[in-house]
Amino acid sequence: MSSETSASVISSAFTAAPYPDSKKPIGSIRFQQLPLSPSYCKVSSRICAMAKPNDSETLSLSVDTSLSPRVKSLKPSKTMVITDLASTLVQSGVPVIRLAAGEPDFDTPQIVAEAGMNAIRDGFTRYTLNAGITELREAICHKLKEENGLSYAPDQILVSNGAKQSLLQAVLAVCSPGDEVIIPAPYWVSYTEQARLADATPVIIPTKISDNFLLNPKDLESKLTEKSRLLILCSPSNPTGSVYPKSLLEEIARIVAKHPRLMVLSDEIYEHIIYAPATHTSFASLPNMYERTLTVNGFSKAFAMTGWRLGYLAGPKHIVAACSKLQGQVSSGASSIAQKAGVAALGLGKAGGETVAEMVKAYRERRDFLVKNFREMEGVKISEPQGAFYLFIDFSAYYGSEAEGFGLIKDSSSLALYFLDKFQVAMVPGDAFGDDTCIRISYATSLDVLRAAVVKIKKALEPLRATVSV
Repeated sequence: MSSETSASVISSAFTAAPYPDSKKPIGSIRFQQLPLSPSYCKVSSRICAMAKPNDSETLSLSVDTSLSPRVKSLKPSKTMVITDLASTLVQSGVPVIRLAAGEPDFDTPQIVAEAGMNAIRDGFTRYTLNAGITELREAICHKLKEENGLSYAPDQILVSNGAKQSLLQAVLAVCSPGDEVIIPAPYWVSYTEQARLADATPVIIPTKISDNFLLNPKDLESKLTEKSRLLILCSPSNPTGSVYPKSLLEEIARIVAKHPRLMVLSDEIYEHIIYAPATHTSFASLPNMYERTLTVNGFSKAFAMTGWRLGYLAGPKHIVAACSKLQGQVSSGASSIAQKAGVAALGLGKAGGETVAEMVKAYRERRDFLVKNFREMEGVKISEPQGAFYLFIDFSAYYGSEAEGFGLIKDSSSLALYFLDKFQVAMVPGDAFGDDTCIRISYATSLDVLRAAVVKIKKALEPLRATVSV
């Protein structure tokens, strides 16, 4: 594919501002979803019973194909947009280095894959209980007891088609119109949109790179009102890789305890991808937080099972039942085959046993390589991640620079586009996560790929130094 064709593909795919009517460009090309304005077609309708006897003419009527305001107000996921675009470019022959998707590059462990294949061979391919097979829910209860110090019964567990579904159902189950959902930034891209789907208001609390992007308890306390319904915490964090120490979570818990309506949605999907000496603490295990906390976890990240679509929710029985009612009307139970694979995954041992430990060892080696290299780059700020497989890097010193043949670098979106368009490295701009100073890099790929990416990123930054002081 020629460079002109590549630019054309990027230009056409990176279309859509946060809202469908927005015309304001972000960078030189807009990140925009496909146009959402209504299209109208003409249909014919014959006048029948209500028509006059001699009235046989055909009337042309406009069909209203407009979309729900709730759906129109949703922002597209830039993570998905950029990931899909990068994949399209690669399929078209453009050698893009893909650092956008949060997807392990490892295969699903063999014993887990075999369990799924055995389920097919054994004919275990029918609908399951809406909440999930008893065997898996019992295994999840055992895992939560042994690894997190949390005692749940199977009827307090809901197995869903991925942790994302579990999160959405939790938000919909507890939030009413006008409620506030407290979200520390940087945040995972779907938290704010899921709150909006519940007709709740996202209340964003910025964090600082100097604080390792961890929520300041005083900032939290200042934002809480009688409308505050849900606090969303993610540790280890997507997009920053930050891990909340137990002492900080305890401070947050003491503040939460002062507000009777406030519940906590604890996203622990990266729990097992953590680097010593950091340790994971489940928020529900803290004093007085068990009844207030909805814990979401899954199999995608630690067990390299993204395509299996399997996650779960643990919490108070009546809230889990409400989420199950929602699921029964949306998707019904998760895949029977994936659930059998999930049982095998939890059977690998504590924290995934040696299989997951080997993956975490590789992630740590990659993290160390990137941290060392980015710390050597002029004008770049980083916070060393303690978990997950992301770096959230502050490139804002380069904003305001001019790139020859590209134009003004004014924000994270234009810089990410510059990296992709001119140097074929796909990353996600920080504004998607609520922090426009940074760009997220996923290091869920090989060291060889990361080495090539670092070379290209250094080369991309070199001409920018001439036009901006770093």
